[in-house]
Amino acid sequence: MRLIFLGAPGAGKGTYAAQLCQQMGIPTISTGDILRANVKQGTALGQEAKTYMDKGGLVPDELVTRMLADRLSAEDVKPGFILDGFPRTIAQAQSLDVLLKEKGLNLTAVVNIDVPREVIIRRLSGRRMCPGCGANYNVNTNLKPKQAGVCDKCGAALITRSDDNEATIMNRLQVYEQQTAPLIAYYQKTGLMKTIQAEGEIADIVARIRAAVS
Repeated sequence: MRLIFLGAPGAGKGTYAAQLCQQMGIPTISTGDILRANVKQGTALGQEAKTYMDKGGLVPDELVTRMLADRLSAEDVKPGFILDGFPRTIAQAQSLDVLLKEKGLNLTAVVNIDVPREVIIRRLSGRRMCPGCGANYNVNTNLKPKQAGVCDKCGAALITRSDDNEATIMNRLQVYEQQTAPLIAYYQKTGLMKTIQAEGEIADIVARIRAAVS
């Protein structure tokens, strides 16, 4: 099964993808994770990407597509994958179409995670990340750490991502609405689009997604 997850920042794409991948035995391919790893390691690509990420902007297509092509060649993606965070623009979608065609791969479905704007803002402002092991939490949802401000897994002090401040959140939502939302219309034309109303318990939402794509 090969899926694309669409949705605004904070819609829960990563959370639902992780649950679905565990159930189905396929990996999540998150360009955000790949980019942040490069930033943390201080690579040339990471340093360039960081200038865009800190402002809540989109990282240029050529930087993202280069890493994605290599990732899709890995052994663990043969049974399938979920793309989280790519494509984000029509141009990226067209590049992805070419890339998948070259590799002889077909998409199973495109899942649009639909969440009200006010819910997204609350979720994003509550996100916390562990700088030690990379675990993610949210103080405004049921993903709170057991001890406030402390990672359940390694005990490190949790931090707020630099792109989760209020001004950057509003900018990211504006960027999404201007550049990424048109992807819904793009994929509706293919007949692959499945829109999921993502309010309620995580397990229920994951079950809705799985039913829609099966």
